[in-house]
Amino acid sequence: MRNILIRVFINSMALWMVDWMFDGIWFSNLNALVITAIVFGLLNAVIKPVLIILSLPITLLTLGLFTLVINAVILEFTDFWVDNFVVDGFSTALLASVCISIISIILNSMFKEKKSK
Repeated sequence: MRNILIRVFINSMALWMVDWMFDGIWFSNLNALVITAIVFGLLNAVIKPVLIILSLPITLLTLGLFTLVINAVILEFTDFWVDNFVVDGFSTALLASVCISIISIILNSMFKEKKSK
């Protein structure tokens, strides 16, 4: 349960920072931010692996860069399913997905549990 709450917090912080960075992304309120983080996390857990497997040949040809397009598609799906969250276009979603990935990596490293030996 703790890991799920940490993931929702990290997604919320990454989405909030992207909202602050880009004019083409916005939330109507804090509740919309949390709901968007939950939906975004669920889509990343369920749909993203399927899309990665289906697009494996093009991902290999582009040396993994097509994964950025998949991340943007997931962000657009989130926009479609959450009413109070808006992404103004695919190019905004693509840039935002890159920023979300970077911010998530940084926040995950900060909240990573240290394993004892």
